[in-house]
Amino acid sequence: MKCAVHPEVDATGFCRNCGKALCASCTRDVKGALYCEDCLAAALAGNAAAQVPQPGVSPVTAAILGIVPGLGAVYNGEYTKAVIQLAIWGGLFAAGMSNIGDLTALAWIAFGLFPVYLAVEAYRVALARRRGTYEKVVAEADKDRARKPIGAMILIGLGAIALLGNFGLIRGDFIDKAWPVVLIVIGAWLLSRRARVA
Repeated sequence: MKCAVHPEVDATGFCRNCGKALCASCTRDVKGALYCEDCLAAALAGNAAAQVPQPGVSPVTAAILGIVPGLGAVYNGEYTKAVIQLAIWGGLFAAGMSNIGDLTALAWIAFGLFPVYLAVEAYRVALARRRGTYEKVVAEADKDRARKPIGAMILIGLGAIALLGNFGLIRGDFIDKAWPVVLIVIGAWLLSRRARVA
């Protein structure tokens, strides 16, 4: 393989950030990792999209640890997120143990599936850290959350549906039995939006 900058010279390595093939004169060694001049200059200029990657981070290890709520987040250095994940998982367990009627089964399903989501989340964060794009992903997510308070809107909507049901203003087989479809649709929509951002 030839160098991307000097096509007449054989490549001796690859840029850790962009993957470009480089010859010995084009590579810049930073703590054992090779970078091209463009990626290194962008990182030094403070460009969040080209931050220096963390090659020691393993997405697979993060995913395996992520199966236990909180551990994947701790591995990725997100301690507040780890506490929130444990609180949510504990809340789902408590909801499953209490007798809340038709919602008990839903609470147990959510309790069982929540670690799968956490493993995927830990994998994605570790992959972004390894590539050096973690800060960019966090900044975009913060911007998106600031523009649209989606979580608050979902909670208000679910609360309004429950309140109307308690007062008997909405009834029927759909409300009594099939309302979890609304949660599934909202969850699928959130996942699709997240996949587009990634």
